[in-house]
Amino acid sequence: MAISSTSTTTYPNESHIPRGPVTATLNFYSAPLDGSPPHNNIDPTPESGLPLRNYGIDPREVLIRDARGAEPSSSFTLDKDAFQILSNLPPSAEKDFADDASIAKNYYPEVENLLLDVVPGATKVVIFDHTIRRSDPDAPRAPVQRVHIDQTAASAAQRVRRHVASESEAEKILAEQRYRIINVWRPLNKLPVESSPLAFASSSTLPEEDIVPVEHRYPSGYTGQTAAIRWSEGQEWWYLSGMTGDERILLECFDSEALKEGTKVKGGRVAHTAFADPRTREEAEGRESIEVRCLVFGP
Repeated sequence: MAISSTSTTTYPNESHIPRGPVTATLNFYSAPLDGSPPHNNIDPTPESGLPLRNYGIDPREVLIRDARGAEPSSSFTLDKDAFQILSNLPPSAEKDFADDASIAKNYYPEVENLLLDVVPGATKVVIFDHTIRRSDPDAPRAPVQRVHIDQTAASAAQRVRRHVASESEAEKILAEQRYRIINVWRPLNKLPVESSPLAFASSSTLPEEDIVPVEHRYPSGYTGQTAAIRWSEGQEWWYLSGMTGDERILLECFDSEALKEGTKVKGGRVAHTAFADPRTREEAEGRESIEVRCLVFGP
C-alpha cells in the first residue's frame, strides 16, 4: 500500500475531470435569528412539525486547493491537518455497497486493518456506523453541502461510553488513554469523481472560535453533538480532484491529545463539506460515497 496524493489507476477520457485550485461557494454557519442554541432534528416526521435545523447558512466564496498536485503528500498528517490521503489500495471484498450486513462483514474488517496499519500507535478500532451518500433525489442520504465537523469533545466522550464494552473500561479510557474518532471516506463511483467533491480544511488553520457546537436530536430521545463552522479568512481548504475507488481520505473528527497543553496535535478536528465545483459538466455522474465512522484507541 502506498500513501500518496496521486492514484496510479488510469481511466480513459479523463480530460473533463476538473483539476487544480478552484474558487467555489461553501456554506458556513449562520446563527439562529432568535438567539436560541443551534440544533438539528434528525429525520423529523411531518407530524412533529419540527424543522431540520434552527440555524441558517452563510455562503462564502472560498479558494479550494487541489491536494492532487501538492507535493510531498506526506505533508498532510492527522496531527497537523486532521486529514490524511491514502492511495493505491487493493480492491475491496465488498462489491456492491448496497447491503448493510454485507458491508459490515466485508468492508469493516478492511477499514479496521487499514487504521491499525496507518495510524501511529493505534491498538484498537471500534467501528460504530457508516453512511452511504448518493446524488439521487430518491437516496436516503445525499452529499452534505454545509461545512461541519461530525463530533465535538462532548460527543466523542459520549461515543466512548456508548460503544465500549463496560462503564469502567470506558471511564479508564477517557481518563488515561488517547482516543480518536476517524471517518474513513471513499467514493463508490466506477469512474473518477467529477461532481460534489469533498472539501476539507486543515485543522491547523481552524481556530476554536470558528467552531460552534450543535445539538443532534434524534426521535429516540438520544442527543448527540456535531459542530457547525463559522467562516474566517485564515482557513485553508483542500480537495482531491478526480478521486477514485482505490483512494481513501481519513477525516479525523476528534483527537483527545488535542485537549492537552503542549501537544503537537493542531486541533485534531477537520471541517469538511461537499461542494458544487463550477467547472462540473451538466451530464456528470452523481457522486456516490461511503464514510465509516471509527473510534481509534491508543497509545
